[in-house]
Amino acid sequence: MRTRGALELIDVGKEYARGVRALDGISLRVDRGSFVSVVGASGSGKSTLLSLIAGLATPTYGSVLLDGHPVTGPGPDRGLIFQQGAVYPFRTVERNVAFGLELLPRLPRGERRARVAWYLAETGLTALRRALPKQLSGGQRQRVAIARALACEPEVLLLDEPFGALDVQTKEDMQVLIRQIWADTHTTAVIVTHDVEEAVFLGQRVIVLGSHPGRIVADLEVPLSDDRDLSTKRRPEFLALRARVEDLVRAYQYAADA
Repeated sequence: MRTRGALELIDVGKEYARGVRALDGISLRVDRGSFVSVVGASGSGKSTLLSLIAGLATPTYGSVLLDGHPVTGPGPDRGLIFQQGAVYPFRTVERNVAFGLELLPRLPRGERRARVAWYLAETGLTALRRALPKQLSGGQRQRVAIARALACEPEVLLLDEPFGALDVQTKEDMQVLIRQIWADTHTTAVIVTHDVEEAVFLGQRVIVLGSHPGRIVADLEVPLSDDRDLSTKRRPEFLALRARVEDLVRAYQYAADA
């Protein structure tokens, strides 16, 4: 069980040039081992929020804390997965997954091999371990990116629209996969997505951001067990929460545009 991975944002704001505010007054706690989804319309600052947690950007004001310590830059305690899973074209699947571990010189070689083998199996890539990325489908390449991020065993997994470029069936397969990996690893996870159905299916909580600037307008518990499959999306409580979140996103988008 993870003993670290608690995130806290305290009155966080981010401004860009000419006083343009992407985020304003964001206060949020993500307990260790939990899965939180963040949704919002265009301009709500979803990706900016994830960049602040990842340490790729610095808040204009407020604090971002991981286990009580300020986030001052990127680190191996946070793994980040983007929409286009960046894989190294001249490395095999196995060597792609091993890449981050090669930057951990104190990790024994046997432990590196064991981790790579475990995450290849967890993501269904063992049979493809010798393949090059050009031989893989888009979904398989995204599995490689997920396995590589998790092989370093970060305290927090950050997902930025990770399945947006995939077809519907592959996307749903990946959603089931990421929930299974989360259940197996107890890694704290935060996903930002424009897909409300995805947010409700993956998260234990759904955070809704309003737009211009991004502010938290709702923090909703997902009234579903953690044992979910695709049939969950047809349950009345799932459909009701999805509709509620969609209404909130539309309402605050229209308010921002008025």
